[in-house]
Amino acid sequence: MTVSLHWFLPTGGDGRTLVDRHAFSAGALERTPGGAIAGVRAPSLDYLVQIAKAAEQLGFEAVLTPTGTWCEDAWLTTVALAQHTERLKFLVAFRPGVISPVLAAQMASTYQRLTNGRLLLNVVTGGDSTEQRRYGDHLDHDRRYARTDEFLSVVRGVWGGTARSPYDFSGEHYQVDAGFSALPPDPLPQIFFGGSSAAAGPVAARHTDVYLTWGEPPQQVKEKIDWIRSLAEREGRTVRFGIRLHTISRDSSREAWATADRLLDDLSPETVAAAQAALGRSESVGQQRMLALHGGKREGLEISPNLWAGVGLVRGGAGTALVGSHAEVADRIEEYHALGVEHFVLSGYPHLEEAYWFGEGVIPELAARGLLKSVAPQGGAPLLSASGR
Repeated sequence: MTVSLHWFLPTGGDGRTLVDRHAFSAGALERTPGGAIAGVRAPSLDYLVQIAKAAEQLGFEAVLTPTGTWCEDAWLTTVALAQHTERLKFLVAFRPGVISPVLAAQMASTYQRLTNGRLLLNVVTGGDSTEQRRYGDHLDHDRRYARTDEFLSVVRGVWGGTARSPYDFSGEHYQVDAGFSALPPDPLPQIFFGGSSAAAGPVAARHTDVYLTWGEPPQQVKEKIDWIRSLAEREGRTVRFGIRLHTISRDSSREAWATADRLLDDLSPETVAAAQAALGRSESVGQQRMLALHGGKREGLEISPNLWAGVGLVRGGAGTALVGSHAEVADRIEEYHALGVEHFVLSGYPHLEEAYWFGEGVIPELAARGLLKSVAPQGGAPLLSASGR
């Protein structure tokens, strides 16, 4: 089993700081006289095209787009970027509670035809009731996962329905009469899904192609894999696994940790305290697990060899980074891979430069270890690329 490498599209802005737009709205970052945020790159189409093209040329299989208040719409942004790339896939994040499952099935079908099959789906149930209510969703945590369960049943049912044999569904959250896809997606998009709560596990077992976890230490990741794998076996299914991590990879370990230290030095105590207070209100079990890795403290942030929890001091969601020399980062990827992790969804600040650090430093290391296969893109020299599915 080889690994699949994916990068990240910062559709909420990028830069040389860990502070994201959640802090921007509170005035945590200084603005220039023109109103721009100092040190932050706007998520313009031109800039995102640079990142997408870099990811494609460096050998990443796909790029993940976030979803929520603080970023551009993932569907619209990525279909625009697809016009500027050839092979790169797009892991489109979206929330089931704000869109009809039948419409989502139709959008996915259209997307596959417009991009020649380059769509992957990242289903985000949502762990912040305040933001969910902002979108008009007033369900509590566990009921949101119950709705996601129904949502994914409908999506798959609609993809398999035809005009002669349509799909009907009657549940607590959705009622569908005679649903079908006039032209089903080809291929069917893989569904990525994450969730650490008791309510999330059965949904992953029933519907997920790839279960995603945030970057916890290897032993905790193994426990999650064992948990989901056992639930999937009861459903008669096999689930693959992925992990979401940041990376700081350099020619030497010393250089990598110096970069991590600089990112940490950029954070004022007030910024960290404000971010921790906001993140502490999240209902997401995964988010609470991220916070527990560092406890809001700047000391002891290397929680496992080369695994740094400093990102999570101010950033919601994925809060850990692999930090070290290219060989050391490859070691950690190999370690997670040995546990059963196949998909690595990576990012770094800034995303354009860090894509090159990883692509030119770690990808050759992984290829030399037989974890990647070599492909030759059209019209170019051979590149090292993750295997596609």
